[in-house]
Amino acid sequence: MAASHHGQQGDLPSEILELLSKNDPILSSEALPLQKSTDVKAALDRLASRSMITYETIDREEAMLEDEGAEIEANGSHEARVFEALRKAVEGLTVKELEAAIGDKKAASLGQGKAFKSKWIAKGKDGRLVASTGSIQDTTREQLQIIQKTRTHPDPKVVADLKKRKLVKMQKVISFRIHKGLKFALEMVKEETDLTVDMLASGAWKTAAFKPYNFRSLGTDQNAGALHPLNKVRHEFRQIFFEMGFEEMPTNRFVETGFWNFDALFVPQQHPARDLQDTFYISDPKTADKPHAETRADKADYEAYWNNVKDVHQEGKYGSIGYRYPWAEDESLRLVLRTHTTAISTAMLHKLASKKGPDGRPPPARYFSIDRVFRNETVDATHLAEFHQVEGVIADYGLSLGGLMEFMQIFFTKMGIEDLRFKPAYNPYTEPSMEIFSFHKGLNKLVEIGNSGMFRPEMLEAMGLPKDMRVFGWGLSLERPTMIKYKVNNIRELLGHKVDLAFIERNPAVRLEKT
Repeated sequence: MAASHHGQQGDLPSEILELLSKNDPILSSEALPLQKSTDVKAALDRLASRSMITYETIDREEAMLEDEGAEIEANGSHEARVFEALRKAVEGLTVKELEAAIGDKKAASLGQGKAFKSKWIAKGKDGRLVASTGSIQDTTREQLQIIQKTRTHPDPKVVADLKKRKLVKMQKVISFRIHKGLKFALEMVKEETDLTVDMLASGAWKTAAFKPYNFRSLGTDQNAGALHPLNKVRHEFRQIFFEMGFEEMPTNRFVETGFWNFDALFVPQQHPARDLQDTFYISDPKTADKPHAETRADKADYEAYWNNVKDVHQEGKYGSIGYRYPWAEDESLRLVLRTHTTAISTAMLHKLASKKGPDGRPPPARYFSIDRVFRNETVDATHLAEFHQVEGVIADYGLSLGGLMEFMQIFFTKMGIEDLRFKPAYNPYTEPSMEIFSFHKGLNKLVEIGNSGMFRPEMLEAMGLPKDMRVFGWGLSLERPTMIKYKVNNIRELLGHKVDLAFIERNPAVRLEKT
């Protein structure tokens, strides 16, 4: 039974009641074929809330013809059209003549192969294509005609084959089986939504029908803002650092000089990390001034520091033979997008060297930073040209490599990461250096989670720090733990222009200690 014009004008609940008075139950796909399932669902919920009807939802998949499938259903399969064209041409056709006869080059090409395979056509003596049988059965067209009529086929293998050939597609269809309810009636009683003063005064409230409250309603979408998953994980990291007595470093300078980004860290000017293919250099302006105090409170000696860095690279100093190369000031003053937040740690440690504790020496300190860094990387599923680095440094007297390993165990345990493994590594500015690994249960293998080490004397003593003050540091990316926690496989779905805003809105806060 088709939907009436009356129902299409908006009185769908009344139409459903009228249909149900004649047949019980009714199927919405048969009784209301022109109505959208969302509209039918809204009308059914309205009636069901008044106990006038009950209904069940039926989900099923129907086979629908793709554009090519619809063309074959109407005009015949490609191979059948090729056969028919050759059957009519008694002397056969050349390939070009066949294409002209069919009027579709693609159909002629596809149809030839299948017609040859079915032995419907053959090549004549003069090279022309000819029909090799008197009649054929166009099975493909017959199958598609059945699907067009019934939305399915008795043989599931036929549907699977046609789907593979992209002639049909499966489409989810929602329908409803509707029954009369306890309070079924042909007319809907008007329901009041508010209890008014007039109703109380007249006593009309005693006989009025009130619309029931829907306590399951979720309310309207407020379109509220949401924190990015990276910010949620960043918040957790910051809480861990603050809990362990760390001070947050200022990270608002994305552009650094080669001095702070490389030279001060004892990275030689010929190091591959300073090549254009690894680092982004600023083109305008290309260079900056020498390091200098930016506030009156900054009492650090920048001139002495500049000369110490130059000497330790060029001639060697502090027990080191250096790199023995002519150190270029211009190279040191080139502006770069910072490749690591260790450039900030270096500046903070240099300022620490000018501070005096109760004993007249620089006091112990703990610093951390979480911010963006830039590398000239090829962008793929696990690499971006910009990412976030989590870094921590501890400066104190009497520190040892064992103390660093113990601290790493405590720090990562607070993140819910245990069973650490350490592997010797090389960094220009730390010695010894260690890569940090943890066993990932999901991947069933050891995964690198960070890098660490003790800063070299060539770096620390050039700042003016005492020989017996040791500094160890470690770093890891913010993206890797975020991808693990939120089950993201492609980093481009987490950061950049391909991020799905719905993904940001619907994801909950993270707790690093929870698995």
